Amino acid sequence: MPIFSIIFILLGLFILISGLFTVKQQTAAIIERFGKFQSIRHSGLQLKIPLVDRISGRLSLKIQQLDVIVETKTKDDVFVRLKVSVQYKVIKDKVEDAFYKLDYPHDQITSYVFDVVRAEVPKMILDDVFLKKDDIAIAVKTELNDAMQNYGYDIIKTLVTDIDPDAQVKEAMNRINAADREKTAAQYEGDAQRILIVEKAKAEAESKRLQGQGIADQRREIARGLEESVDVLNRVGINSQEASALIVVTQHYDTLQAIGSETNSNLILLPNSPQAGSNMLNDMVASFTASNQIGESMKNQKKKTKEE
Repeated sequence: MPIFSIIFILLGLFILISGLFTVKQQTAAIIERFGKFQSIRHSGLQLKIPLVDRISGRLSLKIQQLDVIVETKTKDDVFVRLKVSVQYKVIKDKVEDAFYKLDYPHDQITSYVFDVVRAEVPKMILDDVFLKKDDIAIAVKTELNDAMQNYGYDIIKTLVTDIDPDAQVKEAMNRINAADREKTAAQYEGDAQRILIVEKAKAEAESKRLQGQGIADQRREIARGLEESVDVLNRVGINSQEASALIVVTQHYDTLQAIGSETNSNLILLPNSPQAGSNMLNDMVASFTASNQIGESMKNQKKKTKEE
């Protein structure tokens, strides 16, 4: 075989091989012929005319994200930095527009984000910026979609991922929040203290009531016992006055015995002579008699006053 034939075959193989190329998944290759757009090739093994067609560029069809940081001022004159994340992708049927109409899509998207954020945020106070961040994101997405569709880009989602006010403003907000929580805690503590005081007062009142009821029951039983003792003594020929004297003397010595049984007691009963019981009885009888006389005298005086 002549050497020229070999060279021709090798040259043909080289040209053929140079016309083959591959395109990755979720990627589009733009083919130009003599500098003019020819076609779009998608994933797989592709063929172009060597020396005539060339791969002008490749575009990813994956969803991409662009983070844009915008500094602006709120309605209440607070400077705030917002981080807006824009998720976008090239529309598969508009790869030609995306490649030829925009050189720097990131710059275009960033400009629209700045424009919308600086138009929306100054209408809100700082608290509303935090509460209505989704509204800001929707406004950005709507504006971007209307603009970028013409350039072959689809805006999938926009997110306001960070809101960062001035450091002094954040410190003031933290102090306000802390003061509000301390106020709430103080209110709860006050309510708890009030409940404790009320419950304690109720418990003390109940205790006093039961204590008074116990004392009343005790005195009622003592009176019943004394009455029975006097009845027993009357049956054996002892009159009421003698019986009362006997009971008082007996209780007097019972008290002395109870005091003496306590070795560490510091209580002293005065007077403690044998005549003490009789003297107390005589004093009580005299007091009762005087009280009855005074009562009768007051009744008679009232009657005379009414008759006059």
